[in-house]
Amino acid sequence: QLQLVESGGGLVQAGDSLLLSCAASGRTFSNYAMGWFRQAPGKEREFVAGISWSGGRRYYLDSVKGRFTISRDNAKNTVYLQMNSLKPEDTAVYYCAGNYRGNQYLTLSLVDYWGQGTQVTVSS
Repeated sequence: QLQLVESGGGLVQAGDSLLLSCAASGRTFSNYAMGWFRQAPGKEREFVAGISWSGGRRYYLDSVKGRFTISRDNAKNTVYLQMNSLKPEDTAVYYCAGNYRGNQYLTLSLVDYWGQGTQVTVSS
């Protein structure tokens, strides 16, 4: 099993930045496409960003393009989500996700492993 542990969430003001990290263990990390999803209260979980196994290809939700950047360090078995210019509508629990032998176009049905989530709250 691929274990995923997120960190870096918190309470910030609109316009601030946060860096989320997701540390993986248990399997060969570079075999997995990785992504970030989020779920706001009363809403369905949605895709935010995805990255290929090599890190060479990335894909984003339209509303976060230009503000969020996904990256990975396969030597450290870690995937990151740099979030800039945060908005109140970015408030959600953010989940790290892994897809074996997949690509950057992650969907809910393709995810093989989930992290436990980290809360991001953006105040106005």
